[in-house]
Amino acid sequence: MKWFVAACMVTSCTFAQAQNIIFVIGDGMGMEYLSAYRHFQDDPTTPELEATWFDRHLQGSASTHPDDVNQVTDSAASATALAAGIKTYNGAIGVDLNKQPVETLLERAKKKGYQTAMVVTSQINHATPASFAAHIDSRNKYNEIADQYIDRRYQGKPWVDILFGGGQRYFLRDDRNLVTEFESLGYTYADTYDGVAAIQTPPALALLADKGLPFRIDSDEPRRLAFLTETALRLLDPQKPFFMLVEASQIDWCGHANDIACAMHEMRDTEETLKLLSRYVSEQPDTLVVVTADHSTGGLSMGSDGDYQWRADVVRGVKASANVITQTLLTASDWYASWQSLTSIQLDESEQAILAQARLKVLRSEAKTAKNNATTELREQVLAAIDKASVTGWTTSGHTGGDVAVMAMGVGAETFAGHKDNTDLAKMLFDRLP
Repeated sequence: MKWFVAACMVTSCTFAQAQNIIFVIGDGMGMEYLSAYRHFQDDPTTPELEATWFDRHLQGSASTHPDDVNQVTDSAASATALAAGIKTYNGAIGVDLNKQPVETLLERAKKKGYQTAMVVTSQINHATPASFAAHIDSRNKYNEIADQYIDRRYQGKPWVDILFGGGQRYFLRDDRNLVTEFESLGYTYADTYDGVAAIQTPPALALLADKGLPFRIDSDEPRRLAFLTETALRLLDPQKPFFMLVEASQIDWCGHANDIACAMHEMRDTEETLKLLSRYVSEQPDTLVVVTADHSTGGLSMGSDGDYQWRADVVRGVKASANVITQTLLTASDWYASWQSLTSIQLDESEQAILAQARLKVLRSEAKTAKNNATTELREQVLAAIDKASVTGWTTSGHTGGDVAVMAMGVGAETFAGHKDNTDLAKMLFDRLP
């Protein structure tokens, strides 16, 4: 082991230099998601409730509030807190309350000679990764954020050596082809998983979808976040330290959609990635992995309407997102047979009638707006039927303000024990980049 803890307080620690830092953010992954996933992953053939990776490596918790009139953060303010150790306003990307740029962990690492990487399942210029590698007043300026990834440079090169995720529409534009510009700087570009697998050396850029990657539950590609993370680790020079951001982006997206099966499959994708990182740490013990969430999403509850149960078996039986189920019901000749095939949920006559009526409303709608509204209504009925069968509750389609879990493994993991603010996590990691 190349370094050790010399002294530590809540937000200030003295360390010898860490070899590698991997910061994993489960976007929207509140405490309730960890609880639900424990039951979702449980082996029903055993009497005990098996622990997950999250349980085994839990260290503490973190608060998430922004520094504006709200008590509930968005991903931009929280990611900036995690990236730079400061509180800011919702929507801010790497800037303070005065909209001035602040140094991020990735930038500090780059200045210290570290290799840098960002691996996400959203578009690579979405709020969380952007907060580590860009500085702008609004998260919604996607084109400008993408431009910054190549226009802002350190020692003549972009700040991030490896960028894996989605977001083709923001890099391949009529006004500018950023992919060509990255390639002119020596980056290998890939737009398929096979192309990613073929990359041999950094720097590298992979954009695997127009925006975010398909949901894990709907994806035909088993090589998703874990594969992209493993590839990034393979490309990094083992003789040099690195800082890597890994974001399980779409736990949040499924939470916004109030889609429990979608969310649990994103949690599984996250755990598979963390198991991969556990193996990496066992081989590279001079690596620190810190895992947290930026906030929780949806107000998920196990149990609803006074019913003291949550049926994980029902959730496990759902084989597609509500979006895919809805579209399948609209195109199937026998919609109820398709429903049963995709959900394994038996509906009584009144429940079937509700879905049938909602489906017929879509099919009879002619105007685009009316058809879109009717499709949304059908999708809501699909989700309501799944929630009723599984006894799942939701309070919002937005974020919630509760604390989130903090997990860690590797050298110095124990220093993340106890309750902290999200800015403290960044400050503690800055201490490892002296």
